[in-house]
Amino acid sequence: MLKELGIIIGKDTKAGNIFESLFPDFMDFKYEKPSEYIKHLWDKYESQDDRNSNLNGKMFEYILASLCIREGILPLYLSAKVAFVPNVIYDLMFYTKERGPICWSVKTSLRERYKQADLESIALKYVHRKALSYLITLSEEAKGVKEKIKSGDVIGLDNVIIAATPEFDQLVADLKTFKFEEPPTVKVIESTQVVTIEKVKSVFPRS
Repeated sequence: MLKELGIIIGKDTKAGNIFESLFPDFMDFKYEKPSEYIKHLWDKYESQDDRNSNLNGKMFEYILASLCIREGILPLYLSAKVAFVPNVIYDLMFYTKERGPICWSVKTSLRERYKQADLESIALKYVHRKALSYLITLSEEAKGVKEKIKSGDVIGLDNVIIAATPEFDQLVADLKTFKFEEPPTVKVIESTQVVTIEKVKSVFPRS
């Protein structure tokens, strides 16, 4: 299921297998708010006796990706690279007509990891000045990072949001006001004055 959707690559991923075993009917689960969907799926995952903490981050990504499918926030890019932003892989990314890239950095817990998300956001905005970047988490540590955003200690992230709260519902609602589309093909060099080998040979046949 996840492979067919393009969420995972490869025949056998442990996190993918767990997701499919727990949520084969994720398209049928009824919910009123996106935060309710996230909380229901995460709580069910956490209740498993054989839960592997090393898989928490990937499971959280899959849950968020499945929510985007349910909400019609598509196309969605996972583990995405952005042209002219070297050495960065973004967790979840969208492209909008109005703002260009919108990034979700996904962390189940924060500690010092918000600093990496902030640096990645700065790198993105250096190339795409109107881009938006959000840190999506399950941790109450988000409150401390919010204060750092307000004070200017964190300058790349637009906001840090706990996924099981009304603030996440508002984020999803705000995103759905944008027009989502495929990103444009980037031409590294553009000019109306181009000298090619063919042109030179046509002008100077013996050259």
